[in-house]
Amino acid sequence: MQRSTSDFYLNAKKIWGTVVKTDSVDSNELRLQLEFHKRLLNIFQVGSYYYLIFNIYQGAIEFISPEVTGVLGYEIDEMSAEFLMDKIHPEDKSYFLNFEYRITEFFKPLPFDKIKNYKVQYDYRIKAKSNKYVRILHQAVQIDYDTTNFYRTLCLQTDISHIKQDGIPCFSIIGLDGEPSYYNIQNVERITRSYDIFTKREREILKFIVEGKSTKEIADVLFISPYTVSTHRKNILNKTNAKGSVDLVSKAISEGWI
Repeated sequence: MQRSTSDFYLNAKKIWGTVVKTDSVDSNELRLQLEFHKRLLNIFQVGSYYYLIFNIYQGAIEFISPEVTGVLGYEIDEMSAEFLMDKIHPEDKSYFLNFEYRITEFFKPLPFDKIKNYKVQYDYRIKAKSNKYVRILHQAVQIDYDTTNFYRTLCLQTDISHIKQDGIPCFSIIGLDGEPSYYNIQNVERITRSYDIFTKREREILKFIVEGKSTKEIADVLFISPYTVSTHRKNILNKTNAKGSVDLVSKAISEGWI
């Protein structure tokens, strides 16, 4: 492997190494928790996806789901953290390192009981086996940590190439259970809370719109009338200046609103 690629991987390991000192529990135990943590990631059916368990201590992928072959074309036995990082688009590598640095800086001072209430997400391009670049939306939650160290992260990686083809990578930290969110974080000295343009109900409906649910389906899930859903949809479109549902979904992905 080329020297530049090794340096890129080693630089990332240095970042990860600032939040962990020792190893922890066996990954087989963690796999039993996947369904719970996948729910926390709010899996959106906007494209093909796969998920993996990343060991921060080792800088290694411990488990990766077989869906990776359908998304990127590679076989599971080809997968490693260094292999995947080697496939990141050269223009996106600096973004990747910057995002990972910001994530570690955000989580290190966070109170222990707040860690479970945050997920991080950003996008970048990665070269598939076909030699074409796929834009991946990376979402992650911490699944193995204690009061002093972080050990493992569950990552969901979704192909959003059909939604976001161009543009710079976007980075957001999403608060769950009432915690503040930080959307579309730019290159600033410190993270500041984003102004949330949506109400709680609008954000619920936006999530379902991104998943492709119809007005009636959303109404049935939320136990409200289709008329109420339609009113919320119109308000969301007005707030975002979106021309329609397709444009809204594209903006939701590119701006990190989900």
